[in-house]
Amino acid sequence: MNELYSHFLKHPAVCTDTRDIKPGSIFFALKGGNFNGNQFADQALDSGCALVVIDEEKYLPEMQAGKKDDRYFLVEDVLTALQQLANHHRKTVNIPVIGITGSNGKTTSKELVNAVLSRKYNVLATKGNLNNHIGVPLTLLSITSQHEMAIVEMGANHQGEIEMLCNIAEPDFGIITNIGKAHLEGFGGLEGVKKGKSELYRFIQNKKGKLFIHGDDGVLVELAGATDKITYGTKKLYDIVGTLQQNNNSEFISFQWATRYTAASLKNMETVTTNLVGIYNYYNLLCAVAVGNFFRVEDAEINIALREYTPSNNRSQLQKTEHNTLILDYYNANPSSMTLALENFATLNHPHKMVILGDMLELGEESAKEHDAILQLLQQKNIRNVILVGPLFMHAGKNANVKTFAASDEVVNYLKEHPQKNTTILIKGSRGIKLEKVVEVL
Repeated sequence: MNELYSHFLKHPAVCTDTRDIKPGSIFFALKGGNFNGNQFADQALDSGCALVVIDEEKYLPEMQAGKKDDRYFLVEDVLTALQQLANHHRKTVNIPVIGITGSNGKTTSKELVNAVLSRKYNVLATKGNLNNHIGVPLTLLSITSQHEMAIVEMGANHQGEIEMLCNIAEPDFGIITNIGKAHLEGFGGLEGVKKGKSELYRFIQNKKGKLFIHGDDGVLVELAGATDKITYGTKKLYDIVGTLQQNNNSEFISFQWATRYTAASLKNMETVTTNLVGIYNYYNLLCAVAVGNFFRVEDAEINIALREYTPSNNRSQLQKTEHNTLILDYYNANPSSMTLALENFATLNHPHKMVILGDMLELGEESAKEHDAILQLLQQKNIRNVILVGPLFMHAGKNANVKTFAASDEVVNYLKEHPQKNTTILIKGSRGIKLEKVVEVL
């Protein structure tokens, strides 16, 4: 590893895709179900890479004049080498590392925390959703001597994955946004989700680090136990106390916050009006406040960051078109996030509302029950103008008074024939349903 790391210090840019090569970078020849990166080693060098890391000896070039080509670095397993290199680099950087996971809201929370901390520090944060066994190492290898702290998002769909990512990233601080019904198939049910996500807490506890805890969430408080923590929520005994402001004339969240020591004057605190929709994001905002306050970002700078943050990743994003107001929340979906989205949508005071919901995937044996539960929630909340997309929702809605379609293309055709105007529309579903197609005709 020391030899590979010496190469990395000379060529600190890393890539795993020949389409994204930067001159002088190191190419890691990863393997997938339908590809073998070793086959592209020569192409990577031709495109400007300084070094290629491979794990199949047959892709080494023949020695010329008795000398081997030093641009090829042979390892036992490329993925393992990438992860070990990332961990080795992590150990050399003496900066705080914050790990974030959760069933819902982890990417939004990561973006909000990044926005707040960036008002004072040079922060490296996970780009997009590079939060898996490949993305986390790539994030860590992006840390330079200029960075003062790092935020590492960690995603998982089965037990043991967060523990593995923690062993690579070695976070000093931990955040679990919530624990809900996501990836039930891989985790083996809700208890499996709880065990899997709490692997972050256990790592932080063993490292004697610190947690940022959603204090109103009894499950998280119980899982955190006696680990050193900063709490945020609605009670005055928490380190950060918030109060939600009701504004029926706007879809956006407004709130006030104070520290435990200034909570008595909470109602006199400055109101922060954000560009986020969905009351469920309230705790994500308080989390960002708690992190910023702990790292001594000034109150005014925290508020500026949260006011200016604008989502652009189809998560809790408001978009006004020529004819309608859209709430775009179709990056992903599970029963917990969909329930929260619908409960919030039901509170919005608009005369003409519609929901377009896509199937929730990766739920395993719970799939039919959870889709039926969403239909019941729609009835309870008296949400009548409903379009359901995908085979799972088609089955659940076959006897309900709702419109069902097998795929998003069919919805596009329907909306072209039945155009919507002056309507507020929630669009929510798993990525695999491709609801982004629907947006184009609204």
